[in-house]
Amino acid sequence: MTLPSDHTPTADLGLAWNHGFAALGADFFTELRPTPLPSPRWVSTSAQVAGLLGLSDAQMHSDAALQAFTGNVLLSGSRPLASVYSGHQFGVWAGQLGDGRAILLGETANGLEVQLKGAGLTPYSRMGDGRAVLRSSIREFLCSEAMHGLGIPTSRALCITASPAPVRREETETAAVVTRVAPSFVRFGHFEHFAANGHDAQLRQLADYVIDRYYPECRAPLSFGGNPYAALLHAVSERTATLMAAWQSVGFCHGVMNTDNMSILGLTIDYGPFQFLDAFVPGHVCNHSDSQGRYAFNRQPNVAYWNMFCLAQALLPLIGDQELAKEALESFKTVFPEAFVARMRNKLGLLQAREGDAELIDGILLLLARNGVDYTIFWRRLAHAVQAGQFEPVRDLFADRTALDAWLLSYSELLGQSNQALAADLMLKSNPRYVLRNHLGEQAIRAAKLGDFSEVHTLQRLLERPFDEHPGHEAYADFPPDWASSIEISCSS
Repeated sequence: MTLPSDHTPTADLGLAWNHGFAALGADFFTELRPTPLPSPRWVSTSAQVAGLLGLSDAQMHSDAALQAFTGNVLLSGSRPLASVYSGHQFGVWAGQLGDGRAILLGETANGLEVQLKGAGLTPYSRMGDGRAVLRSSIREFLCSEAMHGLGIPTSRALCITASPAPVRREETETAAVVTRVAPSFVRFGHFEHFAANGHDAQLRQLADYVIDRYYPECRAPLSFGGNPYAALLHAVSERTATLMAAWQSVGFCHGVMNTDNMSILGLTIDYGPFQFLDAFVPGHVCNHSDSQGRYAFNRQPNVAYWNMFCLAQALLPLIGDQELAKEALESFKTVFPEAFVARMRNKLGLLQAREGDAELIDGILLLLARNGVDYTIFWRRLAHAVQAGQFEPVRDLFADRTALDAWLLSYSELLGQSNQALAADLMLKSNPRYVLRNHLGEQAIRAAKLGDFSEVHTLQRLLERPFDEHPGHEAYADFPPDWASSIEISCSS
């Protein structure tokens, strides 16, 4: 690997850097520069994320930014590196992994890390080529911003650039780079790596860095008897539980919940074979590579809990007490259901928690599954039905109307105890009109492959404000076409 030198071309976009992760030292990463790509062009940019970084519109759309966010020049003051981690993949210990196609430029002074995905080979690429293709890059860019629009913790996406350089997957595609942004890209797998290799000093160094930088409350003397590492495990567990509740409430399937894809900050990261449910099928497996169905939609909370045990095992040398580690995980079992019911209560417009809410929620989910009802359309129609007092459009979604009518009667009794206008307003703010359905992403990708990025831009605008009506764009909130069911997404996605 060639390290950046004084002669490496640079671009100055005015970003100031802190490089907190790089200060951990060489045991945690390899320094290297991205591999350039020919003839880059913009696919899309996020003005919101640019604003978070302090980049003006003129800076963001300059040729210097285009070259820098493709990896052709270095941003002045950046310190590019690829980090090492390990992890469990599909429930099996996979050993050493690492940033195989992502290069971290560093942490900016405002506390956000900037990472190029698809920027070329790293020491951790294994048999990969270090590249990302346009198809998967569009999916990640759009879904990162879609999840943020839904109010779900996530990494963000600053921009996508594309290149005609060929990349071989199942077929030959073209290269792209996504610039993604997050407070940290540290994963469960970072801790597993040092624990598995018996490197307790580095494990402690990493844990102290994460605690001091992101979880200072874990130093409180009364927290877990003054054990900050148990407190860290507890805090991560609760953030992960609330993240799972958010995913389940909007019908989001991650597809590859390996421990190396789990954020230590409880963020949604590493968008590969994800999917928002069309018909509500609880056992749906969105990843064509997941032949055992390990990451089926309804298994996600349990998989997250299993992953938390892997993190607990990694932190055990620091916690020093197995029972204390178990205690730190215990609240996951209450935080997840409570957070899930709270989100579903908002979707139903129930302004106050009452006995019977959980039964009402379970009842409608069972009916949705039995009738194969479109998940997003149902909740949005229900919100409009409450607003207008007209439930026939909701009934039209169900084959078993008798069972639905019985549920609606129970629902109306609870709803009638609330202010209907306030309930409808809450529902319209909790049930999105637009989600990134697979067929919408596929249509944008097909157009982009022909050089037309307008569909990417349209979807981006809709998904940034998914609860708005966006008149004139009704087709984007309609039922999926028949061909949507034939779309296969895999780990190469």
